[in-house]
Amino acid sequence: MSDGLGFDPARTNVGDLDLADRQALRRVAGLSTELTDVTEVEYRQVRLEQVVLVGVWTTGTVDQAERSLTELARLAETAGALVLDGVIQRRDRPDPATYIGSGKARELREIVVASGADTVICDGELSPGQLRHLEDVVQVKVVDRTWLILDIFAQHARSRAGKAQVALAQMEYLLPRLRGWGESLSRQAGGRAGGAAGGVGTRGPGETKIETDRRRIRSQMTRLRRDLADFDRIGRTQRRARRRSHTPAVALAGYTNAGKSSLLNRITGAGVLVEDALFATLDPTVRRAKMPSGREITLADTVGFVRHLPHNLVEAFRTTLAEVCEADVIVHVVDASDAAPREQIAAVRDVLAQIGARDVREIIVFNKSDAVDELTLTGLLQREPGSVAVSAATGEGIAGLLNAIDQALPHPSEEVDLVIPYARGDLIARVHRDGELLDEQHSEQGTRLKARVEPGLAAELAAVAVR
Repeated sequence: MSDGLGFDPARTNVGDLDLADRQALRRVAGLSTELTDVTEVEYRQVRLEQVVLVGVWTTGTVDQAERSLTELARLAETAGALVLDGVIQRRDRPDPATYIGSGKARELREIVVASGADTVICDGELSPGQLRHLEDVVQVKVVDRTWLILDIFAQHARSRAGKAQVALAQMEYLLPRLRGWGESLSRQAGGRAGGAAGGVGTRGPGETKIETDRRRIRSQMTRLRRDLADFDRIGRTQRRARRRSHTPAVALAGYTNAGKSSLLNRITGAGVLVEDALFATLDPTVRRAKMPSGREITLADTVGFVRHLPHNLVEAFRTTLAEVCEADVIVHVVDASDAAPREQIAAVRDVLAQIGARDVREIIVFNKSDAVDELTLTGLLQREPGSVAVSAATGEGIAGLLNAIDQALPHPSEEVDLVIPYARGDLIARVHRDGELLDEQHSEQGTRLKARVEPGLAAELAAVAVR
């Protein structure tokens, strides 16, 4: 951070800013992802868009503003861009015309020219008018945070449901901007036709030029909603089947790249793809796991969340997020090594509230505990009563997590104490799988079970029990 821009580190709240501070475009250090190896640089400059990031800081501290822009840089890199520079501006609210104001837009144009960037990415959702006006000034393509996230989802979606959800969210975002986004829309490649070389913002849901017939897009959206309704019915059928077997459902939720997939692999041996990348998992993965009590559960890995997750994306992904809403327990995975884990927790809980999962029982799990010092970890655990610290990489703390999940699960309502003949080993197996075994003894007559089970299984056990 340059001291020459008039920044006093002691003043971190917006209300304390003087006029010079509020008007400054301030560079954020450490965002550039330019490489030093000439050969690699030349290769990447051919393959990747070169971007400048810009954010408007309206509330909170300078650290929060810089963390937000640093996260935007990671999102841009995930989308396949080369970050050249990043600046933030302090304002009471974004400028309604150009997001950062006309004078700062001209300064941004100078930064774009000096750096050789071909794209500007704004750390917020811009209106059609803001996109058009800012693009007119900077004379390069302008993309906002929402479209950037949608672009990443378009690259990572693999299943038919995932692709349909992303396409619907993209169309809902683009429809009101067909007139407002001007020249950049006429350059969109559409679909995945842009490919890896298409660059940020080019992986759209289809033909999205300015002359695109809106009725055609609305027709495509109707078809996608119909397809998603079919996928939702299939998902509900699968979840009902699991409910009929009285298998408790546990969902892994959390910030993107917090280590949910690694945790799923550690607990279940699922072999799910693990990448050090944002939004590596979009499509839900459901696996079975056995608890210390012997009960089996289903454990679902779901899409990661992020600050300011686009609302239309949350709506489109309701089919996927149903695994979270209908879970008995949410295991909320937090990256303990992150600079601001409390902000991650708040962002995830905000999305959980949006999808109607606020009342589902939650266990906070601080993952990557091996990457933080003991004092920091103790502080995190104290702020979240009942939380657990684990390392999916080393396995440390996993036993404690499984015990916490076991205790949080709903208990079967019927307690039985019966002798079951050895010939009905199938029922004994069901008690182990679906019930909560309290004691088991073997005798000449059969197996004596003390357990808590659901009423239906209790009736079947009573019907064959040795009198």
